[in-house]
Amino acid sequence: MQKIRVLIVDDSALVRAALTKILSSDKNIEVVGTAPDAYIAKEKIIKLKPDVLTLDIEMPGMDGLTFLEKLMKVYPIPVIMISTCTYEHGEKAMQALNLGAFDFVEKPTKGDQIPELSEEIINKVKKAAECSVKSVKTQISLSKKEEIKLDVMQNNKNISVTNARRLILLGASTGGTIAIETVLKKLPYDMPGIVIVQHMPANFTKAFAERLDSLCEMNVKEAIDGDIICDNTVYIAPGGFQCYLDKVMGHYVLRIVDDPPFNRHKPSVDAMFLSAAKYVGKNTIGVILTGMGKDGAQGMLELKKAGVYNIAQDEATSVVFGMPKEAINIGAVHEVLGIDKIAGRLAIICRQQ
Repeated sequence: MQKIRVLIVDDSALVRAALTKILSSDKNIEVVGTAPDAYIAKEKIIKLKPDVLTLDIEMPGMDGLTFLEKLMKVYPIPVIMISTCTYEHGEKAMQALNLGAFDFVEKPTKGDQIPELSEEIINKVKKAAECSVKSVKTQISLSKKEEIKLDVMQNNKNISVTNARRLILLGASTGGTIAIETVLKKLPYDMPGIVIVQHMPANFTKAFAERLDSLCEMNVKEAIDGDIICDNTVYIAPGGFQCYLDKVMGHYVLRIVDDPPFNRHKPSVDAMFLSAAKYVGKNTIGVILTGMGKDGAQGMLELKKAGVYNIAQDEATSVVFGMPKEAINIGAVHEVLGIDKIAGRLAIICRQQ
């Protein structure tokens, strides 16, 4: 097997060394070079022709976002952003994904973080290497669709909401931020409450929710413990916590709890789906989108047993077909659709219900 050639771009010598050690520990990965800034990175990309790039967001001279935008126009390759886990960097990570970055990982700045982050970084580099240039261009194309202006959306949004009697439950991982945006931007305001688990670190989900709220007709917020799920509202599970569905006095309620990782994730799609399966039925729709691994498959099967209608994103439009494929393989899915078809199908099903 030919090794995956990786170029590391980061202004910190310590981070470059840490990433080199992590990636070199895998026999299928070769770190072909490092660069402390965008200008040296440009020269090394031309010379070394790496398969995957890891890119720091904050760098002197030219920041990572500017470099990413320029790079994708002339040399689109899979890029994994390396970001400090803060709210400010969460906003920038969202921008990077919309510029065509494959995914992002938390920057390993402390020694005790390296074992925890190593597997995630290695797995994402491997999946990025499988992502063809065509896939990268498709992701950029999705993110560059015309965005509806915030003032128009505000005119359409109605602050009056009702407690949800129907639900849409959605899970996603790698590639999911763009996929979720694609779905939500096409949904009308008059939809059931939607609960979303997207694998994402703490502090990133708030920025993600705020971005979606500015683009969508529905209200979008980061979920908090005790939220009563209402129609016309999307709830993004916060990073670093588990998100469970509960039912109290006839109302669907979200429980945001600092529980251990489930399926190695926090938040976990399975944790949310499995909790929901106790309370939901035929008036609920489950959706599984692009993502690495199998988180969500077993929970989706339990949802199906409870009477939920389940939809999975198809392979052709998934950045990584892991999570949808696992759900399909165990018979948990009723329908498989391309990402551009899912919003319309959800609207039709909700009208029929």
